[in-house]
Amino acid sequence: MLISLLTRGLPLTGTKQLVTVGVGAISRRGLSGGVARRLVLPNKARLVLEDGTEFSGYSFGADRSSSGEVVFNTGLTGYPESLTDPSYRGQILVLTYPIVGNYGVPDTQAVDENGLRLNVESDAVHVTGLIVQDYSVDHSHWKSAHSLSHWLKREGVPALSGIDTRLLTKRIRDRGTLLGKIEFSDQPLAEFDNPNLRNLTAEVSTKEVRIFGKGNPHKIVAVDCGVKHNMIKMLCARGAEVHLVPWDYDFTEEPYDGLFITNGPGDPALIKTTIDNIRKVINTRNEPAFGICCGNQLVGLAAGCTSYKMPLGNRGHNQSVLNLVTKQAFITSQNHGFAINTDNLPFGWRPLFINANDGSNEGLMCTEKPIFTAQFHPEACGGPTDTQFLFDAFIEMVKTKSATVIMPEPRLMDARRVPVAKVLVLGSGGLSIGQAGEFDYSGSQAIKALKEEGVKTVLMNPNIASVQTNAEGEKQADMVYFLPVIEREKPDGILLSMGGQTALNVGIELHESGILEQHNVRVLGTQIHDIKLTEDRETFAEELMRINEKLAPSVAVTRVSEAIKAAHDIGYPVMVRAAFALGGLGSGLAKDEASLVDICRKAFAITNQVLIEKSLLGWKEVEYEVVRDAANNCITVCNMENFDPLGVHTGDSIVVAPSQTLSNEEYHMLRETALKVIRHFNIVGECNIQYALHPHSLEYCIIEINARLSRSSALASKATGYPLAFIAAKLSLGISLPEIKNATTKVTTACFEPSLDYITTKIPRWDLDRFHHTPKEIGSAMKSVGEIMAIGRTFEESLQKALRMTHPSVGGFESKLPMGKQYPDNFDLLEGLQVPSNARIHYICRALEQDLMTVDEIHRFTQIDRWFLHKLKRIVDYRKDLEQLGQANETTSEDWGLAKKLGFSDKQLGEVFRKPVSEVRAHRLSLGLTPYVKQIDTMAAEYPSYTNYLYCSYNAAEHDVAFTDKGIMVLGCGPYHIGSSVEFDWCSVSAIRCLNALGMKSIVVNYNPETVSTDFDECDRLYFEELSQERVLDIYQLESASNCIVSVGGQIPNTLALPLHKAGVRILGTHPTKIDDAEDRAKFSRILDEIGVGQAPWRALTSEKEALEFAEQVGYPCLVRPSYILSGSAMNVAYGPQELRGFLGQAAAVNAEHPVVLTKFIENSREVECDAVASNGQVVAHALCEHVENAGVHSGDATLVLPPHTINEDVKAQIRDVVKRIAERFSITGPFNTQFLVTPEQKVLVIETNLRASRSFPFVSKTLGTDFIATATKVMLGVEPDQKDLYTMENPREPVGFVGIKASMFSWPRLKAADPLLRCEMSSTGEVACYGSNLYTAFLKALQSTGFRVPPKGSSILIGVQKEFQAVFLPTAKRLCDMGYQLYATEATAQWLSQNGIENVRPVGWAFAQNIDKNIPVATKLVEDKVFSLVINLPNNRSKFLQDNYLIRRTAIDSATPLITNFQVCALLVEALSHLDSVKPESLYHYRSRLAPVSEPAPVA
Repeated sequence: MLISLLTRGLPLTGTKQLVTVGVGAISRRGLSGGVARRLVLPNKARLVLEDGTEFSGYSFGADRSSSGEVVFNTGLTGYPESLTDPSYRGQILVLTYPIVGNYGVPDTQAVDENGLRLNVESDAVHVTGLIVQDYSVDHSHWKSAHSLSHWLKREGVPALSGIDTRLLTKRIRDRGTLLGKIEFSDQPLAEFDNPNLRNLTAEVSTKEVRIFGKGNPHKIVAVDCGVKHNMIKMLCARGAEVHLVPWDYDFTEEPYDGLFITNGPGDPALIKTTIDNIRKVINTRNEPAFGICCGNQLVGLAAGCTSYKMPLGNRGHNQSVLNLVTKQAFITSQNHGFAINTDNLPFGWRPLFINANDGSNEGLMCTEKPIFTAQFHPEACGGPTDTQFLFDAFIEMVKTKSATVIMPEPRLMDARRVPVAKVLVLGSGGLSIGQAGEFDYSGSQAIKALKEEGVKTVLMNPNIASVQTNAEGEKQADMVYFLPVIEREKPDGILLSMGGQTALNVGIELHESGILEQHNVRVLGTQIHDIKLTEDRETFAEELMRINEKLAPSVAVTRVSEAIKAAHDIGYPVMVRAAFALGGLGSGLAKDEASLVDICRKAFAITNQVLIEKSLLGWKEVEYEVVRDAANNCITVCNMENFDPLGVHTGDSIVVAPSQTLSNEEYHMLRETALKVIRHFNIVGECNIQYALHPHSLEYCIIEINARLSRSSALASKATGYPLAFIAAKLSLGISLPEIKNATTKVTTACFEPSLDYITTKIPRWDLDRFHHTPKEIGSAMKSVGEIMAIGRTFEESLQKALRMTHPSVGGFESKLPMGKQYPDNFDLLEGLQVPSNARIHYICRALEQDLMTVDEIHRFTQIDRWFLHKLKRIVDYRKDLEQLGQANETTSEDWGLAKKLGFSDKQLGEVFRKPVSEVRAHRLSLGLTPYVKQIDTMAAEYPSYTNYLYCSYNAAEHDVAFTDKGIMVLGCGPYHIGSSVEFDWCSVSAIRCLNALGMKSIVVNYNPETVSTDFDECDRLYFEELSQERVLDIYQLESASNCIVSVGGQIPNTLALPLHKAGVRILGTHPTKIDDAEDRAKFSRILDEIGVGQAPWRALTSEKEALEFAEQVGYPCLVRPSYILSGSAMNVAYGPQELRGFLGQAAAVNAEHPVVLTKFIENSREVECDAVASNGQVVAHALCEHVENAGVHSGDATLVLPPHTINEDVKAQIRDVVKRIAERFSITGPFNTQFLVTPEQKVLVIETNLRASRSFPFVSKTLGTDFIATATKVMLGVEPDQKDLYTMENPREPVGFVGIKASMFSWPRLKAADPLLRCEMSSTGEVACYGSNLYTAFLKALQSTGFRVPPKGSSILIGVQKEFQAVFLPTAKRLCDMGYQLYATEATAQWLSQNGIENVRPVGWAFAQNIDKNIPVATKLVEDKVFSLVINLPNNRSKFLQDNYLIRRTAIDSATPLITNFQVCALLVEALSHLDSVKPESLYHYRSRLAPVSEPAPVA
């Protein structure tokens, strides 16, 4: 944990300077003045560099001064192994990964049968000091014997935490060799020790000959220059009897079968005796010889080369090397500061390996004799094990007495460039739970990569709101379709891996139907056969067993009866997993037979195969993102660990990257398995592999792999800065990994594994409270609608940021529930901890805050690793310290600094100290406390970075960038959630690209890892940061930004407009006070009255009594409308006083600071929307859309039609007049949206106006061919848009010859027990749009694009109609009957239909209500049995059979039967069915050129 002293400044070359960041070690108990602290600081010490810079830190090792060369290591794990590596002799080691000590230290004295250390690399700690950013006092690991601190103190090694290790790494990188000393105030050191001037090998080498593996058949003499024990283990395991001899031992006449020269520290040129002995062996002997690290340098010197000191050395676990013989690339572990110069390599020698990044030599081979070397560490402990085969090669040469070097032939595939000219990219369709905006990001990246390689791209995706479905732009596809296109476009390649499970399943179907073969379309990347092996649960299990890999005991079944038998054999509880499903759809934990049958019944509704698997509840869940090219080069890009144990879908779990509680042994065991599996399945591109890891052993099971880009892939891309989709698309063309450049450094290769010097935390965003009946528990089936990602340099900083990002009402790690919810009176904390839910993180805080449970007790009930829980407890403990210090008025600048380093916001501190946020900010700034800006560069500062991908941290001491651009800030959309989805990312990207086109610098702030706007090459500066007033102000002031755009990112930035304006931020566009006038329901309604614009009768409420009186006066139903909300949160129609009372409470809770307005709800009205852009109050562009559904369905759930299809020209003129008056009254500059009611009497009434972009802007922009957001951006900047392309009030135009329809995507199957009725509060998770020559064909295309299956002719349809709909429904029912459908209906409806001339209607009964005929079948049973191809259920609030109607609707969802619950949609569908044969795969861009003035309307046909 990290603390700051706040005495800081920027580094000054050659001058003495104190750089203080904080402290990573906080111990318990202590006094500050009169306050007893829970967390206190340890002793201080300082790191002094020879250039005069000083870093102040806190001691967690031995309090002993020391000196040495300062070097850094970029490994993410393996600190016990590194500290005991003799190659670090004389060096002060800086670990770039900031959080160290997490898993403690294993038993360092334990030995194997040969007396070699089991858990470390030598008998002692060899570093002279350790420097870290953040030290974990409370470690957690089943193998841990003691803490890192305890071990270092025992070994007498000093260690400091609280130092900006990124700053230090950059200093070492830029200045080369740096000497340093760790000094305690009472132990000053006079001199800097330069270990490179002495023979360090002599200090670490054995003093006598030692034999290991005695009796093994092959005698290997190992020259000990500083051997790591794992090297000896590798040789012994392969049948070697190892004779370890001192460095200066004369082995030239010694009989042996092979010679091995080990690693070691220091300058190899000083080890002259060893060099002479090796030279003699080269000249006189023929036995195989193998040298590693220092051994490579010694062999090179003996052969006649020279060595040199590298500028910074290669130390880490992600160094990429190329085998010059086989052309294969490997990821290696390295630790060396010297290298061999091969410019004058003698005859008979050639380079064997080179570093893929800096080109330095990584190994030699003799062409005349069996001698070869490796500069890297094939024994890899810690680090990757990819090159352990070199030990096999060496021993094989020994066994066969080979006369030359024999390298094992790699498993190579055909790595030639794939000859394709046009590629069809399949998108994912509309956003839904389990398949969200991550595929817009991945698809956009893929298109960009393919175009960069000169490949023409055709995109098929009905998601109108996505960036990838833009028509124009250098990053866009050449042609975009919303329907099948293979016959028209004739692509020669198809890319399946960028569109989620939807695209994969479509690709499999195209392949199996023979369409791809028929049209000569080649599948790029992973082939269909291999995809099916990973998707089919049974074959997947069989394939893993073939390669001796572990998975949970499981049985694949195809019917419920088989599932019952399998579960009985395995034993309950069991995990049920559906094949070919996304986001855990159809999965669940079955504790008994009844729950098993329920889960399987729903699973078989969507798949034909289910896996019954032994439950591994409580195990850790770990993921790796793996990349492989066609040449069999393979890397892991990111590993991630779930905060929640197995049992919670990874999409619903808090996830950290990199993993925090895995040791080097566990990390690389799983990594090695990942490479083995991806190679076995012939994956080309990117793949995700998920593991269950036993929390108390090395036992693991593979859960699944996804042979495609996934949600985790997008997260990993943003977490590391490594563009997975971009790289995967290039690999699909046959390009190899080493050929591709790292986009952030511009000089290194993409064939590497990113090093992180920060931690990312992902938290899901749920909207479960919107859905009636839906439980809040989370499990193996994903329920979250979006996610956020936070970046920090401590877990506490990252987590608190992340929690705030989930919702503006969340302050951080706190027991308060989001959105002002209250704990119920009967709240059961134990149950809240044991059962995972969307609020469990807050329950944990409650348990800690109120001292109700210890960390061990919480761990017992949740199985969350203790390391995470200890970190959470430290946040709680420090908050309590702050409260006490504040009450005693004893806070210091150090206390404030620590609070910021632990992730506390100004708002949280305001609550702690009971002061306004403005006072807190002012005091913080007076202390000089501001965040530092850090880069995400993929290399942990090892190489200079040109990236603009940034985050802010208080755990630092310098900025990574200079602030000279003075750009324009664009505030993004935040997490995808119901009401704010990919459409607002489209708006943000359009604004950014417009700024770029105008030559203006852009600064983007957003924290959604699924977005295109957070792709670092979209803007000039990308801050992956909070959209809070505090952080936006921090960035605005640091950057000296010129302006800020708040109107393109949805409600979150719009809500910030007024507070930012008051704080001095220059908001572009409509004035923030006008935004407030529109958002405040009462103000807005008063203004409409002032300007004479019609609206429904309304009242701003001050009391429940007043609300009831108003409702009585105007009559029910009434609409309850809170202010400053998005997607109709807490907006409800009340049909009586009891409902009204409940809805008023919800509305007050959702936004207590702003008024609630009650309006008369006018039934049977049409709803129309106007999306528009204005400049200084004058409308410059507009578009009118009409809803298919009558008013009462939220606009985000409604089906939009462009052009409007029922309203007349007079109504349109009225609407335009009102829009002009609103624009003028509010002085609008920028985008805005107004919603209207058109009453049965053709009266136009305003519902609301949003002075920002709306979710329909992408739809109208693409349909009309004019980017409304680009236009809005220009007018906000004062740039005159081109009038001829605009749909002005004076020049209103509409599509002619085609109709566009935007339909909503719903995720009802994911939301257990949710009632799939549409209300005023939005429920949809995404949208699609399609186009047709008329209303009906467009509607059919759009409906089918949402996943709706059109009922086949002659199939059965169930009808249930509330009495008030019967008269208008009769023509629809008759038409269905005439078209040949067999109609079923509930008893009363069946009787009424028969009475009205519709014959042969079969009656069905209710499940609960009294049936007249006891012998008729029950409706829900028939739905479950898949009797119906469509269920039409049209209820209302006055229905007598509320429960039975709900059960019919829910059963339809759970049985995957198409369901319609809206009369207008039903009527349009039935009319459209006769147009099925007219549906054509026409692209929008074929239609869009046919536009005409509105005075020449095209007939709808």
